[in-house]
Amino acid sequence: MSLLYQRKVLLGISGSIAAYKSAFIVRELIKRGAEVQVVMTHAAKDFITPLTLSTLSKRPVYSEFIEDDHKPYGVWNNHVDMGLWADLMLIAPASSNTLSKIATGACDNLLTAVYLSAKCPVYVAPAMDLDMYANGATQDNLSILNARGVHIIDSEEGELASGLEGKGRLAEPEHIVEAIEAELSKSLPLSGKQVLINAGPTHEHIDPVRFVGNNSSGRMGVAIAQAARKLGADITLVLGPTDTALDLHGLNVIQTTSAEDMWLAMKDAFSHADLTICTAAVADFTTKSQSTQKIKKGSESELIIKMMPTRDILASLGALKGKGQRLVGFALETQNGAEYAKSKLSKKNADAIVLNEMSKEGVGFRTKTNEVTVFLFDGTSKNYPLQSKQDLGGQLVQDFIQWFNLQE
Repeated sequence: MSLLYQRKVLLGISGSIAAYKSAFIVRELIKRGAEVQVVMTHAAKDFITPLTLSTLSKRPVYSEFIEDDHKPYGVWNNHVDMGLWADLMLIAPASSNTLSKIATGACDNLLTAVYLSAKCPVYVAPAMDLDMYANGATQDNLSILNARGVHIIDSEEGELASGLEGKGRLAEPEHIVEAIEAELSKSLPLSGKQVLINAGPTHEHIDPVRFVGNNSSGRMGVAIAQAARKLGADITLVLGPTDTALDLHGLNVIQTTSAEDMWLAMKDAFSHADLTICTAAVADFTTKSQSTQKIKKGSESELIIKMMPTRDILASLGALKGKGQRLVGFALETQNGAEYAKSKLSKKNADAIVLNEMSKEGVGFRTKTNEVTVFLFDGTSKNYPLQSKQDLGGQLVQDFIQWFNLQE
């Protein structure tokens, strides 16, 4: 799963014979799930057409501050908005002229103005003839940019447009994208961490067509999983039989049905997990026996189903928890929520309990919103007001990182 998935990338293209490679850069970024907005200089259009890049990126290509002569005053392309939109900016190819401009702060075109407005990480891939690349002025400009925190994707050696051989050739598109991914992995707080999450309901079958279950959608667990993935974690998601459409892209998903299925999957993955988050609505009881055939209506006025307790997955994992492992449980309550949540912390050897109280509007199964209170092992708590489960998932993950020192 690429770290570029769902990232907004500004691709700046300057006037260079290597500009034709920008089409392949767009393709590599799109293939990895990025959203790409192209900004090009006027000179770049002499080497590759905006139509080509617009077709590949599926977005309009911008090259001027004001465009569309068919309107009385044209259309203003706001360089500040573009800079704020991006998660990262890549200038490739960066000609010697463009390098000089961005190093000195000149902004006489849309690309350089967007660069000065950008608040995101910036990557620059230079491309020019070998003597231009080796020139002291060019090397000084690269050193200035590097000192300011710009990531330089160095030129490669090879045949140049002049016919000469040497350094100055634009790095190959796949090398550029790989260099960005490698840099991203260093800066993400959960890079290299294993996160195990369960989500959704469990079904305890009565017969081949009927079961005892609940209405859990799995949305909350998946929101947390995606938030952790975007911060670099490797995610294992143990998912119950939900019928809700969920974004499972980039997650290692293990499908389960019953509480016992879910326990076995969690137990197998738990030893490798740095952080385990139990969001699933696991049945408290399962049927003592299951009919092998569909149960038919008979003369009896009622059907008696004998049930027995299921394994407590959170408590069982708490008993297995080793040094350095962190364990979070979710609790859905209809009354005395805070009291039950605090009790579960110690009884189940958890590091945190996230309390859902169904008595509150917008909280519970199948909703797209949630409001929770987190109770921590040190006796403190934090309330999160009603918001989308997606936003809440991001906030919870950020706080887990801080509380549990996961970035160390």
